Order: sequence, then C-alpha cells, then structure tokens
Amino acid sequence: MLSEEQSFSHRVVLFANTDWYLYNFRSGLARSLKDRGHQVTMVSPDGPYAERLDKEFGWRELDLSGGSKNPLDNLAALNRIRSLYREIKPDLVHHFTIKCVLYGGLVARQMKIPTVQAVTGLGHIFTEDSLPNRLIRAGIRPMYQRALGGENTRVIFQNTGDRDFFLNAGLVSEKHLELIRGSGADCDRFRPPSGERRPGPCRFLFASRLIREKGVYELLEAAKHLKASGEPFELMVAGDLYPGNPSSLSSTELEEMKQHVTYLGHVDDMEPHFHDADVVVLPTYAEGTPRVLLEAGACRKPLIGTDIPGCRGVVEDGVNGFLVPAKAVPPLVDAMRKLSGDSSLRQTFGRASRQIIEQGFSETEVIRKTIDVYRKVLPSI
Repeated sequence: MLSEEQSFSHRVVLFANTDWYLYNFRSGLARSLKDRGHQVTMVSPDGPYAERLDKEFGWRELDLSGGSKNPLDNLAALNRIRSLYREIKPDLVHHFTIKCVLYGGLVARQMKIPTVQAVTGLGHIFTEDSLPNRLIRAGIRPMYQRALGGENTRVIFQNTGDRDFFLNAGLVSEKHLELIRGSGADCDRFRPPSGERRPGPCRFLFASRLIREKGVYELLEAAKHLKASGEPFELMVAGDLYPGNPSSLSSTELEEMKQHVTYLGHVDDMEPHFHDADVVVLPTYAEGTPRVLLEAGACRKPLIGTDIPGCRGVVEDGVNGFLVPAKAVPPLVDAMRKLSGDSSLRQTFGRASRQIIEQGFSETEVIRKTIDVYRKVLPSI
C-alpha cells in the first residue's frame, strides 16, 4: 500500500489573503487538481470559509496582517511562510493577491519552488499617486522584480493593461508573462433564469465591496439623477463595508444609502440575485477581470462596466451592454436609462452576454489555461 505522501502526484499550494477568495474563486481549480491526483493545500488567514476548505482540500492558516504598509518592515511574514513551506514541501505554489505574491514569491524563489504568480490588479499603491505611495513603490520595486523573476516562475495577468504596466515599469520580464482573463465563470452553475420575471420596474444590481474604487459613489449619484427624472427603476446593492480601508463607505453613509436602494448586505450565493436582476452594473475604476460581470453574463444579463482593460471584452459596448468612462456620472446615467426603458434591448444584450462568457470566459477554459501555465514551471504536473 502506498503511503499518503506517495499516493499523490504532486503537492500544490494555493495561497491568498482571504479564505473567501479561495472558496469563491479558486475552488474549481483546486477540484480539478485534486481530480488529477494532486494534493491541494489552501493557505490563507482564518475566516468563515476555512472549515469548508479544510474539509474538501486541506487548509492551513497563515496570517499576513500586522506591521507597516511597507512590506520591507514585515520580515516576520516571510519567516512564517518559509516555515509552512518547509513543512508542506510543495512541488508548486500559486500565489494570489499582492501580499501573497510578494512575500510568497520571495520565499518560493529562495527555496527554489516552481511558482505561479497571479497579479489580479495594481492595488492602491500603484493607482493612487500620493507621496507616501511613491515612496512605498520605490521600496517594493526590487521586491517585485525578485518575486516575479526566476526561471521557474510565471506571472499571470488578468488584462493587458496591468500586464503592460508591469512590463513597462521593469517589474517583470516578458518571458515570464501569461495572460488569462479572470478566474472564469462556472457556466453550469450560473445559467439563465428558468422562471418568469418578477413584476416591477427594471432592477439594477451592484455587487462588490462598498469602496470608492468600485464606483459606488458614482452609482448612487446616477441613481439620484434617474429618480429625479422620474425614471422607474430599482437599485439593489450587495456588498459590505471594508473596515480599515480609507476608501470604504462609512457606517453613516451606509445607513443613508439604505433609504434609497434595496440593500442586500453581504451575499454568499449571488445566483438568485443575478436571476432577479435585469441589469448588472459595475462602474469600477480598476479591475483585473471582474468575476461579478463574468457570472452575471453567464446568467444572460446585460452589463454596464467601465471603459478599462479589465472590463473590455467581458463587456462589448453596444453588443451585450455599455462601457462608460470611469468616475463619470452622466454617461452612467445615460446607459442606465437606455436599458431601463428598453426590455427588448435588455434581452438582446443578455443573450450576447451568455455567448461571450461561454466562448471566452468559462471556468473550464480558465482552469485548462492555468494548468498549461503550471506545466511551464513543472512539466510533470
């Protein structure tokens, strides 16, 4: 009989900054790896999804909180990662989100572990050009270069804008670059609604963190304009405050918002809310490739996104929705008004959304492409 260690082809670690991210965005990838005979260990700080991850795959706690915003000041995190990797002895590690990419990448390169780095966005250090952020960027530049380098490292970007930014900034070598548009949508789970539409006016759905960069302030302002003009509609908001983030709505602003929208709070299962909505809107400033738009599109919903690299392609302007400039309220009002008053256009756009997601953004295709990247650093996987 084979020992537990011998019975697995390879040991793979998926490491992110929240258990929520791993459970909601990467469980499909982990199941595919497990089905292929590999041992998967999910690594994240503790949270409400940790028990579920541990039961299905195996989960280990690793907390990167504490210390300064400057990664150079948080050497203790490097030691915690190093100790865990020595214990698990992974054959391949896949890091998600900025801190995990930086810290995990530095440790993995030192330990000569084949590594895949997922850069899912630039983060506020790059998008906000304040003096403190410029100083931090100067400090972490060599960290990025080392964490994203190495012969057995590949870096996956979700859109061409982020890829080109990192390449032109000299943070990554072209030979290490890969492009995979998002984590994909499960087109078997997220399907068009089968029942009759609930009566009422056009229902718009916003589902994201309640922070400025997601365009929530512009959306609320657009809703006020539509209401003032007498347009019949309902705005549903799914999401929660982001304590500790200076861009988050305050609790006072949240209470005020509840007077004007249908507030859903934090939602674990978005599928019924996609089915209930007529249009999904995300006026975000910057994204990798928004999962909410992928899943809503799979549910045959028209989409409103911003004209940024992360939304282009998922939203094709005039085909399955509208692209509007980020941070601009009047174009958002116009897009919402066009869809609110034209159910036939909503149906046309919705059918196109499903087709676009099936052909280019399905989770099955994303997993296949991801494992192809794994083979570039670990050919035997």
